Amino acid sequence: MALTDVVRARGLVKKYNGFTAVKGIDFTVSPRECFGFLGPNGAGKTTTIKMIHCFTPVTAGSLEVLGYDVRRRPREIKARLGVVSQEDNLDPELTVKENLLLYAGYFDIPRGEAHKRVQELLAFAGLEEKAHIEVEHLSGGMKRRLAIARALVNKPQLLILDEPTTGLDPEARHMIWEKLRQLKAAGVTLILTTHYLEEAAQLCDRLVIMDRGIILEEGSPGELVERHVGREVLELAPVDGEAGSILTLVGGSILAHQTIGRTLYLYTSDGREVWRQVQGLNGHFSHMRLRPATLEDVFLKLTGRGLD
Repeated sequence: MALTDVVRARGLVKKYNGFTAVKGIDFTVSPRECFGFLGPNGAGKTTTIKMIHCFTPVTAGSLEVLGYDVRRRPREIKARLGVVSQEDNLDPELTVKENLLLYAGYFDIPRGEAHKRVQELLAFAGLEEKAHIEVEHLSGGMKRRLAIARALVNKPQLLILDEPTTGLDPEARHMIWEKLRQLKAAGVTLILTTHYLEEAAQLCDRLVIMDRGIILEEGSPGELVERHVGREVLELAPVDGEAGSILTLVGGSILAHQTIGRTLYLYTSDGREVWRQVQGLNGHFSHMRLRPATLEDVFLKLTGRGLD
């Protein structure tokens, strides 16, 4: 594996009792980047990262992590990465500090070094004042920050996060984002799964869009938007039978279009011009809205449905 790859997957397959959850995907993750898996529930995101951190075995294909084959060297891989799962698997009856010290014991970190590292992680997570509070009394956002701190106990080269902000309020979500940016700036490679579009756009240097076990597209958030839908989207609801007239008029000014339900989406790099053209068809539509293009538009165009 090239030194530039933290993760390299080729033809990666995972089957469960005859069901193929991941269908022969290829991807690489580079050092010091934040790499995302974006897609709806059931897309195969969580299954893929479980193979990366050696929680579930690979059915077929090849997968190398930090230079090691996941089939042959899982112990070496696990020692060098941290994992934050969707599930709350903290010990609720132990204090914040006790949870961190207990986890340090799994890596045989000497007691003195463990205490020093735990103090550093409490400061990083903003949990110093909660060090002696039982975990069951923490808010959801605090528990998630503690889970991230715990995953950093062994100073991992790669941190894997599965839906890191699901269920959190906006303030807690933004605080988690800030902590992840700090880790990336410190040189930690991040892999995360998410179905939050803003999260992917805010954090990921590159991402793959997954659906039903396959990778539909790969690139930076900006590249994917520009490649598939341009910079702007004009949404309108055509009167019955008038969508064809609208598309005939604006065909030369749009990159693509999509109809979902009663809404027609016009993807363009010049929204003002398309708006001007469509306004000339007054009476052919019931409402119209111009907005910036997003990753959700990319997903809509690729799959014909939303991420929910």
